[in-house]
Amino acid sequence: MAEIKKLLIANRGEIALRILRACHEMGIATVAVHSTADADAMHVRLADQAICIGPPSATDSYLNIPAIISAAEIAGADAIHPGYGFLSENARFAEIVEAHDIIFVGPKPEHIRTMGDKVEAKRSAGALGLPLVPGSDGAITSVDEARAIAERIGYPVLIKAASGGGGRGMKVVPDADSLESLMQQAGNEAKAAFGDATVYMEKYLGNPRHIEFQIFGDGQGNAIHLGERDCSLQRRHQKVLEEAPSPVLSHAERDRMGAIVANAMAEMSYRGAGTIEFLWENGEFYFIEMNTRLQVEHPVTEAITGLDLVREQIRIAEGHPLTLRQQDVEFRGHAIECRINAEDPRTFAPSPGLVKQFHAPGGMNVRVDSGLYAGYRVPPYYDSMIAKLIVWGHTREGALRRLRRALKEFVIEGMKTTIPLHQALLDDPDFQKGDYTIKWLEAWLARQED
Repeated sequence: MAEIKKLLIANRGEIALRILRACHEMGIATVAVHSTADADAMHVRLADQAICIGPPSATDSYLNIPAIISAAEIAGADAIHPGYGFLSENARFAEIVEAHDIIFVGPKPEHIRTMGDKVEAKRSAGALGLPLVPGSDGAITSVDEARAIAERIGYPVLIKAASGGGGRGMKVVPDADSLESLMQQAGNEAKAAFGDATVYMEKYLGNPRHIEFQIFGDGQGNAIHLGERDCSLQRRHQKVLEEAPSPVLSHAERDRMGAIVANAMAEMSYRGAGTIEFLWENGEFYFIEMNTRLQVEHPVTEAITGLDLVREQIRIAEGHPLTLRQQDVEFRGHAIECRINAEDPRTFAPSPGLVKQFHAPGGMNVRVDSGLYAGYRVPPYYDSMIAKLIVWGHTREGALRRLRRALKEFVIEGMKTTIPLHQALLDDPDFQKGDYTIKWLEAWLARQED
């Protein structure tokens, strides 16, 4: 066992503050690294020690591995927590951290590398018994090969970049006539975005939901699942609202798929937090990817399980076994998370600026994860998410009522935010019934413009 006494947080914003709070509750000193643009950030103010690692550009600061390692050595940090985004799924960073005798609060580098390559991830998932979307066994290297696979699984098909995500290097191919040109476009986009033109093919699912399972492993052959989250409300492949449990899954489906993913992670000897993401359609699950890190939406899982996921990450990094066995995990009630972005709620244009007034909603079972405060200036250099509002209720209907009340209380003045978007969603009968898929939100937004 290796006791962590000082931890460096290699991130910014609400997740940096979230990690800091868990550390302080565990008696662990914190080191905040920050760019010059984040000198006044809340996590920087609250950390035990703060070190500037570069100018505003993420490339020169939060992605600057030598600067982060140097900061850890200067501060005498025992461990580094990468949060999400930035370097959280960079296997080389994890290797460098461990090579400097610093604990990496995350998975083993080889698991990050395997699951970061979508072709390798799919191959590994299949070998571990996870259900796959029909498609190529790996990268497709010729148009003739692509045609043969497409004929076998049937059109439409989806061409996807092996590296990266966010919809870049992804093309829906409706028929054989358009296959060659769209395959070339996908490869060119992938090369431009990720430096890797490798693509693969999957059957295109018509109207699925996006359902993911939170897992934890201790690296010692033990793994559990903490239930699922429904993340189907998306715009341009970016999640907008998440809830747990999914409105469409039965207890039997949850137990069956949860056991499959937990057994797969145990077989891998996976270490730390991870998320197995699936498309779900007509009662069937299809693996799409694994995220080897903490998710933005982890608070809804915390709300229905009562577990502190960051605390568990740190304990596992110290070498402790899992706190719980599967039979000890209890799911209670329903939780919903709204991502609040500094964006125009209609055009989604970024809207950074000075926070003139800030009032977070409160009351029973309402949580706000945010680094905002009155007088803080939201910088224009990073992701536009500025807060997460999480509510819990005994039932989904109760959670929706609490969410409506909390959104009404939420005050952020000085910039446009997506709070009105979430309020409008709550008024929609389909959303109220939980009747939506990954295509629903964009269709809904298009109707609002008519």
